[in-house]
Parts: sequence; structure tokens; C-alpha cells
Amino acid sequence: MRLDIITIFPEMFIGPFSYSIVKRAIDKGLVEIHLHNLRDYATTKHKNVDDYPFGGAAGMVLMIEPIDRCITHLKGQREYHEVIYLTPDGILLNQPLANHISTKQNLILLCGHYKGIDERVRQHLITLEVSIGDYVLSGGELAAAVLSDSLIRLIPGVLGDETSALSDSFQDNLLSPPVYTRPAVYKDWAVPDVLLSGHERKIHEWQHEQAIIRTQSRRPNLLEF
Repeated sequence: MRLDIITIFPEMFIGPFSYSIVKRAIDKGLVEIHLHNLRDYATTKHKNVDDYPFGGAAGMVLMIEPIDRCITHLKGQREYHEVIYLTPDGILLNQPLANHISTKQNLILLCGHYKGIDERVRQHLITLEVSIGDYVLSGGELAAAVLSDSLIRLIPGVLGDETSALSDSFQDNLLSPPVYTRPAVYKDWAVPDVLLSGHERKIHEWQHEQAIIRTQSRRPNLLEF
């Protein structure tokens, strides 16, 4: 997988992409992440990428020209399967959507900022709009990092246990069941006996039952489908 991220703050991605699973995926060559500073595609002397909105509304708007120049440059090098804009009014990111997007090979992620981007970008250049929740962030960088992480961990070979991603919360519209590790007893708090039994079928049944109970308690909406 290749991710090309367009942003005015590329430094914000240093932390999220320098540790843990994402870094291991990069080191293994399973994913390429390329950051593109939108200001490099500005045509003004001072590298401006934003301007006042027509109509006199408050805030600043990212201009279409630098974005178009950057996307056109990238598309001149390879084919991209999606050009994704991170925005609060996009499709809500969930596990099925992450599963779907993770099957794509080359992706462009556009991070908005200020009041947003020129609507013509959305009309003519964007193929998919994604939201990570019903709230507003200062920019799309954190949302792009969240989306990237959710996709990268689904790439075959990224996780040490190939079945790990399949047992994550939301994969079957269920939250994950409780998990335990050593010691089996701590301060009189004991691990459920079934998990120590070695009986694979009973363990699986218990985990499924607990997943349903947890989902009913915390996210009953997931069971409405």
C-alpha cells in the first residue's frame, strides 16, 4: 500500500508514524507513506495556500490551485484508487469502511484546515470523504493519522498474528470480548476458569458470548443491523 498525504503541517505525522505497528509496517516495506507539503505547490511569493471566502463568511479557505497542482503531480506518476478528503461531514469511519479502503493499493489523503477547502476540490478532485467522528478538529492531520493506522494494520503481514485483525472490535458488528494475561490470580482477582481450561470450543463460545454481552451493554446500536 502507498499513502500520499497532502498537508500544510507534515511535521504532525512524525510521531504517529515513528512507532509501533505503523513503523514496523514501513520498515518491512509493506506500506509507503509520503508526505507532501501543500505550500510547495503554491504559486505566490509567500507560498499562500489559503484566502478569504467569497460571501464574507468568517475563517479562511484552502485554495483550489495548490491542491489541484499537488494532486495532478501525484497522478502523473501513478494511478490512485481513491483521493480521500478528511472532513467532519464525510462518511463515518467504521471497521467495514476501513476493511474496504484497505483493499486499495494507492491512496491520496487530503488534510483540510482552517474553514475548509474550496468546494470545487470536493466536486472535481475528491473521490471519497471520510469523517472520524461527529466533532471538529483543528485540521485533518490527526484524522488522516487515524485513518492510516486503521488501514495499515489490515495489510497482510503487518500484524504478528494474521488472525489478530480479524478478532478486533467491530469486525462482526461486535465489540471485542475481555482479554487476560498472566498472572492467573492477582489480589484475589482471578481469570475466568474457562480461559485456563485449554478447551478451544468452550473458550470460543465464552468469548463470543462475552462479546455479545459487552456490545449489548456499551454499543447496542451495533446489533440493530
